[in-house]
Amino acid sequence: MAAPALSPSRAKDFQQCPLLFRYRTVDRLPEPASPAAAKGTLVHAVLERLYDVAPPQRTPAYACGLLPGQWEELQRRDPRVKQLFDTAEELHTWLDEARTLVERYFTIETPANLAPAGRERRVEVRIAHGVLLRGIVDRVDVASDGAMRIVDYKTGKSPRARFVGEALFQMRFYALMIWRLTNQIPARLQLVYIADGQVLTLDPTRAQLEATEAEIQQLWERIEQTAKSGEFPPRKTPLCGWCNFQTFCPIFNGDVLPLPPGGIDRLLRTRQTPDATAS
Repeated sequence: MAAPALSPSRAKDFQQCPLLFRYRTVDRLPEPASPAAAKGTLVHAVLERLYDVAPPQRTPAYACGLLPGQWEELQRRDPRVKQLFDTAEELHTWLDEARTLVERYFTIETPANLAPAGRERRVEVRIAHGVLLRGIVDRVDVASDGAMRIVDYKTGKSPRARFVGEALFQMRFYALMIWRLTNQIPARLQLVYIADGQVLTLDPTRAQLEATEAEIQQLWERIEQTAKSGEFPPRKTPLCGWCNFQTFCPIFNGDVLPLPPGGIDRLLRTRQTPDATAS
């Protein structure tokens, strides 16, 4: 079993609702598959495989031709997705929506002009104070002069202006990991929102990444304090309606589940202190 680590999504969970974070990270409760999440996974898989072929072959027709095979692969890896559709018509509509997203991607970027240095790259690194970070970077581009660009695909629509900073937190998180691993600060961070064709970019500075490291460290200290108390309070937000754990949430008149044996101890091992290293 992999060592416990903090990822951008789990960091976002805690910021959104500590109880949600607990159920996903400590209890590891299973969550049902959803058409939207499955569509995102399918489109990501197609865009990853698209770059397996030579640049002239990277056409919309070729990419759409990858959909049936990647749908079969998704069903093999996660049999739950087979139950998402009650009728063949529902599945057909869903696949058409995925195809539209793949075609729209070509209006945002020109794959024939790109030469990714990495795709679906798993990144793991310990930062200051021993916190282990982990994530998966959709694409890493390296220019002829060595400049690095980190790209992440989003199959939804771009965020409203007041949520842009929150969206870019994930990218700063990735940039921090890459910097600490390679000693190179990415020249550009790019979020590609395929549904509406928008692209968010940030050219991070050393000061920004140092501030991000401090922000993550402070966040982890809050997680540790919460874990040691054993109390993960729920927080009501506009996203509560999409939560899969309403049955176990006091906000929805549910009873909080008892903490699983050993769950907190495992979570606290995410940070490796000097004393722990010595032992």
